[in-house]
Amino acid sequence: MAENMTDQELEEMIEDVYEDVYEDMENVEERLDDILETVEELLSRKQYADLRDLLSPLEAPDIGILFGDLNNDQIPLLFRLLPKELAAEVFVELESDQQQMLIQGFSNAELKEVLDELYLDDAVDLVEEMPANVVTRILKHTDPDTRKSINEILKYPEDSAGSIMTTEFVDLKENMTVEDALKRIRRTAPDKETINVCYVIDERRHLIGYLSIRRLLLAEEDDIIGEIMEKSLIAVQTLDDQETTAQALSKYDFLALPVVDTENRLVGIVTVDDAMDVIEEETTEDFEKMAAMLPSDKPYLKTGVFETWKARTPWLLMLMLSATFTGIILTHFESALMSCAILTSFIPMLSGTGGNSGTQASTAVIRALSLDEVRFSDLFHVLWKELRVSLCCGVCLAGANFIKMMLVDRMLLNNPDVTVWVALVVCATLVCTVLCAKLVGCAMPILAEKIGFDPAVMASPFITTIVDALSLLIYFEIASSILGI
Repeated sequence: MAENMTDQELEEMIEDVYEDVYEDMENVEERLDDILETVEELLSRKQYADLRDLLSPLEAPDIGILFGDLNNDQIPLLFRLLPKELAAEVFVELESDQQQMLIQGFSNAELKEVLDELYLDDAVDLVEEMPANVVTRILKHTDPDTRKSINEILKYPEDSAGSIMTTEFVDLKENMTVEDALKRIRRTAPDKETINVCYVIDERRHLIGYLSIRRLLLAEEDDIIGEIMEKSLIAVQTLDDQETTAQALSKYDFLALPVVDTENRLVGIVTVDDAMDVIEEETTEDFEKMAAMLPSDKPYLKTGVFETWKARTPWLLMLMLSATFTGIILTHFESALMSCAILTSFIPMLSGTGGNSGTQASTAVIRALSLDEVRFSDLFHVLWKELRVSLCCGVCLAGANFIKMMLVDRMLLNNPDVTVWVALVVCATLVCTVLCAKLVGCAMPILAEKIGFDPAVMASPFITTIVDALSLLIYFEIASSILGI
């Protein structure tokens, strides 16, 4: 950025941003660097009116990304320039440390303004992530009803549907007319997170039906809600797992899902945006477990070196110690290796192929489990399928390897130790290793889920460690039988 940029050049820069970005909002993400440069230039010139005009047309998530690239001392100033409703939306998009910094710099009036604009589920997320002293201040400046609702939601288990629901929904009574229902919606809608679907309850708040806003608008004013509502309901309970809840939203293409207590009383709804957050968190957690790391709730660049070390070292230690079984097997067959040293050169290939085969199967099954495509009752179907797949893969790999050993190792590299019998040992081991690896890889995640473990734990590192040991045992047993060593 030029220090001595003229007013004319700055004006042209702003015009370019408007032409290239704001006229086609799909380009915003690609042009954030240009917007950031313009923002920093306007900040340095203290042209706050232009800054407000520049930021106002942007969506809250894009402004949140911009704030992430700015210095902490610039964020409070920019935040105060935003319109009140947009500021609250941007606040939700910020990282927890940025939110904490803003809260600590807010006056009581500013804090109350932001909190009043937040939806209840966002306020709950905020309270969960802030330190105790900040939480005390937040709760002090929320109205009593909101404070009560926050405390009620916080009582639910962390990974339950109740912990991610919001109580800001529209409920109707079955004896209302459409005219009465529309009046109620107009009166209460400004405080609700969504009005696309309205839920019908009885006098004891039991959930008995639902009604889309579209159906409501197309009905006659004197129609009775109980007569036009949909009675086939899909709901979740407050203690149901949040990942299961998110999957149900995805499965049925709902924008919101009602949450009921054990007596079928409507207590809240889970909206699609919260479900997407849950799916992202769970997917990230599964990836971390599959890579043998303890899950972290912080972004990569925000996680300190010591925290990263703590997350990775325990798994690495466990895998390192478990890999000693491979060394024990090699030591046991040391005399066999000495009598036919050429066998040693094929160990990395066999171990790698086995690990890759097991990882393929485990990854496919873990995905199927997470999407509820496979259950424990399907174990034998999965094993039968992977058995056939592994035989096809193993025979194909063995055939290719036999040709490679004969043409490359024996003829081109002129290695007389690579005999037909050695090639047969290696190829037979390949078939058996791929077979075992795929069966182990598909069975372990299913068995892990059955006994209460996260299937993602049974991914690449563990599968590879187990298959390495199995492939060596198979290798030396076949070599002993065929080569007589």
